[in-house]
Amino acid sequence: MLDHLIKGATVVDGTGAPAFTADVGIRDGRIAVITGAGTAGEEARTEEDASGLVLAPGFVDPHTHYDAQLFWDPYATPSMNHGVTTVAGGNCGFTLAPLHPGRPADADYTRRMMSKVEGMALAALEEGVDWTWSSFAEYLDALEGRIAVNAGFMVGHCALRRYVMGADAVGGQPTAEQLRQMVDLLKQSMDAGAWGLSTTQSSTHSDGDGAPVASRHARPAELIALSRAVGEHEGTQLEAIVAGCLDQFSDAEIDLFVEMSAAAGRPLNWNVLTIDATVPERVPRQLLASERARKSGGRIVALTMPILTPMNMSLGTFCALNLIPGWGEILSLPVPERIARLRDPEVRAAMLRRADSKEAGVFRRLTNFGRYVIGDTYSRENDGLTGRVVRDIAAARGQDPFQCLVEICANDDLRTVLWPMPTDNDPASWALRAETWQHEDVLLGGSDAGAHLDRMCGAPYTTRFLGDCLRGRKLVPLEQAVKMLSDDPARLFGLRERGRIAVGHHADLVLFDPERIDAGPATLVHDLPGDSPRLDSRATGIVSVRVNGVETVRDDEVTGAIPGRVLRSGRDTRTVSTR
Repeated sequence: MLDHLIKGATVVDGTGAPAFTADVGIRDGRIAVITGAGTAGEEARTEEDASGLVLAPGFVDPHTHYDAQLFWDPYATPSMNHGVTTVAGGNCGFTLAPLHPGRPADADYTRRMMSKVEGMALAALEEGVDWTWSSFAEYLDALEGRIAVNAGFMVGHCALRRYVMGADAVGGQPTAEQLRQMVDLLKQSMDAGAWGLSTTQSSTHSDGDGAPVASRHARPAELIALSRAVGEHEGTQLEAIVAGCLDQFSDAEIDLFVEMSAAAGRPLNWNVLTIDATVPERVPRQLLASERARKSGGRIVALTMPILTPMNMSLGTFCALNLIPGWGEILSLPVPERIARLRDPEVRAAMLRRADSKEAGVFRRLTNFGRYVIGDTYSRENDGLTGRVVRDIAAARGQDPFQCLVEICANDDLRTVLWPMPTDNDPASWALRAETWQHEDVLLGGSDAGAHLDRMCGAPYTTRFLGDCLRGRKLVPLEQAVKMLSDDPARLFGLRERGRIAVGHHADLVLFDPERIDAGPATLVHDLPGDSPRLDSRATGIVSVRVNGVETVRDDEVTGAIPGRVLRSGRDTRTVSTR
């Protein structure tokens, strides 16, 4: 007998093949039957009529930071609501394990680092996570049996360095013995199920003390040694971030990526490839790394988002504006002093010059302040400004846009919520995206779900992209869109029996209404431990989500079931070799 039968669905199986109508039966967490509609031939304990609905494989998000959130939110919201059944965590060199058992203060350092670099509320990290593990194996075991999604994790280079080198991890170089210990610790973590190594060399990544995070101090020899260790374990990967990810790689950064991937014989993925028709040279420059890697026995995969991710900004709290060269030192001042500096015309002029410089990279897009929309305001002086565009307000006041924005924010003691309107929302940029998505080393992803919680909401990219493909720009057909969200990332990570609707595969499934599938607007909610805020987005048109055959979402509401599994390298992933 089947556990559940989905009758008459339009099946889009994840392979890119044309959709077809079928009954799909589930037994013991796997897909047991796929037959023509009305011909399943087996009884089922439960069944549902899916006429007019699309049944797709569960979506795989290749770049998240759910490492902490899963402890207080086993449902990985809002990702699971938007059809994501498998998440890859532990990215960008940042993980919560391993932690040195002899240095309890390392947990506090890690919490403060994650709060700063990944925008996780410190109160949520302190109150929502028990921090009782030491090894990576203990961390994975702490999640086993208590999550609703499937989750796999890279091991972060920063944690490896901190464990072995202590405080010297920031600023220091390992001795030969310390490097050997790091390699051994990485191998132990992969033996326990880590998917491989993640690391960062990005100039935007600083710890809770404002210092460059530990992995930024690593020299190429250290990274190559760790990459070789990754290649000794089954089902593993590399993930890395460098400064050039934000705009265009330097020759040295391309060399490093190529050498790391070739040394491991494993794919290396990075994020995020920003596609903008006004910078036509960026895409070919970034994909040059992929071309060179294939010639050297490696593979480099660029992640790129198929939507324009909703973001909010503020001059009062840490956000992407702090990452513009020269801006962080001003935006980190005490509020009264910050306001005084921002009101100084010479300071503003200097900030705008820095923002227009080459080293500002993709952050240059954020400084067209006339295109900002005013969000929530908190003072009588700003009554009636919510929803208005700064350009229009500035024109009425006879001010330049940046001066106008500063005065609005100063009236609110810098609490004003700001929404930048994207500059790359033009037809040429969307056409370039559609072309770039066809490249063999470009993959959809880069949501950062679980991080930057009150500043951006990338998790709904799946439903918003599908809605756009069905009723919006229609840049790719539905079958291709589903493949890009499910089978393509599953193949990159070597996931065993996931990513497609096929007999014998795990029953990770999404049932949705093609007439309604979409994502709602990002709204600020206070539902984290410590009443901390985050941006959330409701899914539209998601009828059901199943993880390992068990329903976890029905009509955008979680069911409370926790059938997810910690996916471990080797057991749940097979090697995707580049050689």
